Amino acid sequence: MKLVSQETEAGGKNSYSFDEFLEKRDNLDWYRDEPFLQKAVKKFTGSQHSQIHEKLLSFSRIVSAKWNRLAERIARPEVRPYMLHFDAFNHRIDRIVRPQEVHQLENEIFQEGLFSSNMTPWESFVKRMLIHQLGEAGVTCPLTCTHGLVALLDQFPDEEYPELQDILHHTKEGLNGEFAIGAQFMTEIQGGSDLPANVLEAVPEGKYYRLYGNKFFCSAAHADYSVVTAKISGTDKVSTFIVPSWLPGDKEKEKRNGYEINRIKWKLGTAELPTGEIQYKGARAYPIGPKDKGIAVAVGIVLTLSRLEIGIACAGFMLRASREANLYSDFRSVFGKKVKDYPLAASKLKRIQHAAERTMAGAFKIYNLFLQLDKPLNPGIKSDHPIEVRKKLFNLRELVLLQKICATNEGAEILREAISVFAGHGVMEEFSSLPRIFRDVVVNEQWEGPRNLLLTQIYRDLGRVSDWYSPAEFVASVLEGAAAETIKKFSDQIEDLLGRPVLGEVSEASMEAAAEWDLFCDSFFKIYQQTALKEIED
Repeated sequence: MKLVSQETEAGGKNSYSFDEFLEKRDNLDWYRDEPFLQKAVKKFTGSQHSQIHEKLLSFSRIVSAKWNRLAERIARPEVRPYMLHFDAFNHRIDRIVRPQEVHQLENEIFQEGLFSSNMTPWESFVKRMLIHQLGEAGVTCPLTCTHGLVALLDQFPDEEYPELQDILHHTKEGLNGEFAIGAQFMTEIQGGSDLPANVLEAVPEGKYYRLYGNKFFCSAAHADYSVVTAKISGTDKVSTFIVPSWLPGDKEKEKRNGYEINRIKWKLGTAELPTGEIQYKGARAYPIGPKDKGIAVAVGIVLTLSRLEIGIACAGFMLRASREANLYSDFRSVFGKKVKDYPLAASKLKRIQHAAERTMAGAFKIYNLFLQLDKPLNPGIKSDHPIEVRKKLFNLRELVLLQKICATNEGAEILREAISVFAGHGVMEEFSSLPRIFRDVVVNEQWEGPRNLLLTQIYRDLGRVSDWYSPAEFVASVLEGAAAETIKKFSDQIEDLLGRPVLGEVSEASMEAAAEWDLFCDSFFKIYQQTALKEIED
């Protein structure tokens, strides 16, 4: 037998350790250690700043540590949601099985009462931006959908349906210490974002309705209540309904309210979130809002808030990417120098940080406009407000759309850049949260209207209001504070593009114009963000 000496065994041992990096990363505080975020909070919260700042310091410690650890455990592939369709006695239950960690995280986040009348809007806004830094984590989509459901119920109180008041209280203020979760189920297989193509049928039954048909993409399928679009029998207009997942007393029995969950989707991102296909077989539904204005109600309130939230999420995603890429580049040495000391890496880190701060500044500024306006949801382009208010409402409408498409597009770029700072370790999911968050932002690009759809909507909107709000005036209003030559450049470009066949038949001219419109919108919105950034820095 050949003996190997102790010295020979020790000679190949590698003592390299990531412990220094891990200790610093695990002790980061996502609010305390983000001075620019604190600066933005101070600018926008005014007299509430001191109180909100202290609450955020306390809140951030929980998000950055405990909730982050839970989010990492939830992300393991072996614990992703799955369906249990029947119990042992052959009863159809359609139970969505999720890990205990997601139940704990969900419960603790919803217990914060982020949409309660006891919490100020700015406190809720910043807390949500911090929560989004967890990634989707099985909770941020339900949180966003609940916000839309609460806003819908707040805007359309209806004494004929006392159940709706109970649902509002359950989701907004909590009931017996429990906060309910909301969802929104609008997409059908034939239409996608084309809501007028819905064929789900709502059949009147006394003052209630019964739903029959299929919804094809239903995220937060585990929710307690959902906003559902359907056509009332004999009409061609889409209406909006609130549908409880269980009728009173049935949740404990796992007896669903007249519907079945066919399966859970296998998605690129937001994998912790159960997205299902639902078959309605007579589910009881409560109508909400004008019955012939279902699309305006659904888009103007629920989808607007979701799109607004996606912008907030992207800011959170980029802030985390910047923070962790900078930390790793200061730790890791290659070829005798730290990563951050190479010009190519340094320029990339600077770009990541600038994009994160610019995106965050834009999100704050848009939300500030949202709060300044009186009931900005669902006014439509032809509202009864005074002309100056109508223009501000229009600005908000278009900024929400622009933020949604631009922040998600750039978010994917920035996450990919941040991953590259980690090199091979950047794609190891047990090493970093960034691959998971990258997939989440790619999904966010498609949710609530893909890029081409929203670019088309913006183009059409500008044409529809041109008789009372010229494109040049729109540009000047949105870019207020930018250099005069910048405003003129974008005014000239938009005037030119609105006269070209961006939405015409396919031809070389229309494709060229469409490509220029895409680039214009991206550049235009980045100037808006840059102006917002300068306002915070000054």
